[in-house]
This record gives sequence, C-alpha cells and structure tokens, in this order.
Amino acid sequence: MIKAIIFDWAGTVIDYGCMAPTAVFVEVFHQKGIRLSFEEARGPMGMAKIDHVRELLNIERVSAEWERMYNRMPDDNDVNEVYSRLEPELARIVLDYSELIPGVKDLIKELRTRQIKIGSTTGYVEKMMTELIPKAAEQGFTPDSIVCSSEVAAGRPAPWGIYLNAQRMDTYPLSQMVKIGDTLADIYEGLNADMWTIACTQSGNEIGMTKEQVENLDKYSLDNKLIKAEKRFRDAGAHYVVKGVWECLPVLDEIEKRIAAGEKPVKRSR
Repeated sequence: MIKAIIFDWAGTVIDYGCMAPTAVFVEVFHQKGIRLSFEEARGPMGMAKIDHVRELLNIERVSAEWERMYNRMPDDNDVNEVYSRLEPELARIVLDYSELIPGVKDLIKELRTRQIKIGSTTGYVEKMMTELIPKAAEQGFTPDSIVCSSEVAAGRPAPWGIYLNAQRMDTYPLSQMVKIGDTLADIYEGLNADMWTIACTQSGNEIGMTKEQVENLDKYSLDNKLIKAEKRFRDAGAHYVVKGVWECLPVLDEIEKRIAAGEKPVKRSR
C-alpha cells in the first residue's frame, strides 16, 4: 500500500545527531565575529542552507550583535556573503559525518523486498552531495531519487522537493507515500505535500547528540530530552514519532493498514 518513502539525509540516514551543519554554522558566524550557540544554529535546521543563514541573521540577538559589530543591520548581501563561506566549509566536512545511522541498511533492504521506492530530499546543495552520495552507497543507502535544495524553486517547508521525487520515480498518489525526517522543516515539508510523516528524535537535530553522547547520557536526562522533542513534533503535526529509523518498520506496517482501510493523512498547510 505504501508506494514510496522519502528520507531526509543528515540526522535521519547519516550523521547521527546532525552534527556537521551545526558545527559549520557556528564556525562561519564566529569568523564574522558573531557568537552563535549550537541551539541557535539548530533552530532552522532542515531548510535550504541559504534560507537557514537568513533565519539565523533574523534572530533578534544575532541581528543586534551584527548591528553592534558593523553599525548596520544585516541584509541580503550579508546573507549571501555568509553563505559563500558556509558552502565550501560544509562540502569539505560532510564526509567526516557520513556514517549511516543504525538501522538504515536493514530498513532499506526490507523496503526493496517490498518493492517500495526510495526517494530523498536534503537542505544540502548538489556540490555538498557530490562525494557524500557514493559514500552512502558504499554503506547500503542507494535511493532511487535524490533532490537537493538547489534543484527546486524553494526548499523546505515547501513541498517542491517531494513533488520532484515523485515525478522522477513516477510514483503517486502522495497520500500513499511517507516522509521520514528529523527536523520540523522535514515534517512541514511532508505535511504540505499531503503525505504521512514520521519524525526521528534521538538520531537527529532535536536531541543534537552523537551516538556516543547518547549512550553515555543517564536515562532520566535522555528521556526528558525525548519527551520534549516528541512534543515539538506532535505539535507540528507529525503523524508518528520514533527515536530513529530503526523503529520505523512497525510504524510503516501500521500506515499500510490505515491506507488499506481507506484512510488518508490529515492535510495541514504550513
């Protein structure tokens, strides 16, 4: 009953904790003399990276610090200049965070057995993905379609990347497709495309910790973080929330039962 799954990349299938883009955003803003916390850097995660820069410069504290530093408020020229620093840095570092998240390989194998097509969207531009795609393929992640933010008129939360995936894979209706991601932007993207949505908490941007950091965290602290992350996703309209892709298969089985019963995902516009 499920026609296709559209995965996000960082924080969902690779880069446990979504660490690469966070570190680069903090470093690039530091180069401009602007303090940026990891929490602030993670806020707009999932959007096209140039839109992410724009959102960060719109943070009241950041724009005020920029004004003190440069005697003016940041403008589009500043967005482009910061992004020009970000793109090569991220393209350089992304391979250091290219390890598949546990459970991805097994899930992909099962989806292939069920003849479910596999697409993907990412806030990365094509240049950032050039070496990452074959590296992921070596580990077992070989989607039928990959859509970068640079290939569509607007990135997440707009649904254009989803639509381009569906077109390339010749797959429809979208009400029988599922978006899996680890950011609010991922969920909004899926909802705006009228798809089923599954949010990943522990492996991604909301928790923002490496696998090793998670394993060394006490249960009380981890549970508290997971509860807060799940609430944010539920409030955003996610149909299901899991810790990571390793928990997705039973959820997909449930979605298939709901589709078989004639149910469609609740429409929600963002």
